[in-house]
Amino acid sequence: MNASVLIGTEPNGAPVSVDIEELLATRLLVQGNSGSGKSHLLRRLLEESATLVQQVVIDPEGDFVTLAEPFGHVVIDGSAYAGDEIARLAARIRKHRASVVLALDGLELEAQMRCAATFLNTLFDAPREEWYPALVVVDEAQMFAPAAAGDVTDEVRRISLSAMTNLMCRGRKRGLAGIIATQRLAKLAKNVAAEASNFLMGRTFLDIDMQRAADLLGMERRQAEQIRDLARGHFLGLGPAISRRPVAVKIGAVKTGAKNVVHGLMPLPTAQGADMESLLLSEPLAAEPLPRVIAEVEMPPVESGELLEQIESFVPAGEEPVEPPVEPSLFAAEEQSAGIDAILAEMAEEADCTFQPVATLFQDFTVRCRMARIAGHGLDITAFRRRFALAVAGVDARDPGWAAIVSAANGLADDLIAPFLVIARAAQTGLPCPDDQELCRIYGTNSLGRIRRLLEHYEKAGLIAMRTDFGGRRSIGIPAIGATTAAVD
Repeated sequence: MNASVLIGTEPNGAPVSVDIEELLATRLLVQGNSGSGKSHLLRRLLEESATLVQQVVIDPEGDFVTLAEPFGHVVIDGSAYAGDEIARLAARIRKHRASVVLALDGLELEAQMRCAATFLNTLFDAPREEWYPALVVVDEAQMFAPAAAGDVTDEVRRISLSAMTNLMCRGRKRGLAGIIATQRLAKLAKNVAAEASNFLMGRTFLDIDMQRAADLLGMERRQAEQIRDLARGHFLGLGPAISRRPVAVKIGAVKTGAKNVVHGLMPLPTAQGADMESLLLSEPLAAEPLPRVIAEVEMPPVESGELLEQIESFVPAGEEPVEPPVEPSLFAAEEQSAGIDAILAEMAEEADCTFQPVATLFQDFTVRCRMARIAGHGLDITAFRRRFALAVAGVDARDPGWAAIVSAANGLADDLIAPFLVIARAAQTGLPCPDDQELCRIYGTNSLGRIRRLLEHYEKAGLIAMRTDFGGRRSIGIPAIGATTAAVD
């Protein structure tokens, strides 16, 4: 089997090839400013070698997902999986020798770095019997191996840089051949760049990058100027897998392309002046939905009229009016229970009910029972608190589906029941997990921190199992009923 692939031609038309077997042992560094053709070069190399060797692409911009259909690469959306799931996927990829594209375009920078680090470390830590040869292509490598701290925390930079260092320094013995592409050598950690023995240098303009590129290519400093004059898609190559002397190469054509990329100019919109102003300003800006921002919820002030009604309806204990005797119904117990349930459900529907003190709610409940002619509701304040929590959660005693959920909550304190029941019901029915704002309303607090501590308490007690994927979507499992909520941002 011929292990060489054609990547382009010299100015005189002579073919330029890359020896894949040699590349597996010596690694490759690609450098060039934005627009120099780095992604085109990587795509050409991947397409030509797709039938020769396993390929793993770390793709921060989602440019290489188009390899899937013609070449059979499996696309993995990094934002859809949690850290442990990414690790399991990487282990399966190593075992089954699958060619994949890890698309990270749905993640923020820190999440991209964490996801890529988890993925690369799992590939690196595979058992010895799974050390199959594979090309590991990392585009925009300066993001994952930065030379200096930037907009990410030191911890994230350390984790990501360690994974990239393992790939380039120690990956060869495990069959992993690192191919890294960067816009600027100055932004790439030196201990990562230094391990490459093959180089393809594209157009760059900054003196420091031109000088470093010239040094790597074995050129004199005065020859570095020609790196500035390279056209798009033209590179200078050197290395045991390419050529023993610097060679100019024009990268050949590719069969696939990046998704949603516009090359060149496009016609401008026909609307101009007053028409464009009308498009921008005709609709009221207040109608546009704002980005969702989690904020503290302020308690609305109680209207004076409502406050007066509460005061006027107050009746001291022991002074309840005596109702005339009524002949009992044959179904009095069932009717009274249904009446109490209806009153509790009515109270639970009021917007600020969970923010009121239990004593005030119990007082309101007692008055409503009297108004509904329910004599002796039979609840003390402790029993009322639990029944009200069930009403806030929407528990229907006639629905057998609630039995297992209520049973799972038996050990909880009365004030902790309602949020758990709501989460468990969402899991049972496959609905999205209630967000923190909704849980604040159910629990009766304005503090998002308190809700997070409440969820931690549930988790430590073994009542729930939380999972957050790299996309920031949260789902909550309820072990007692073997169900999990749908993931939600």
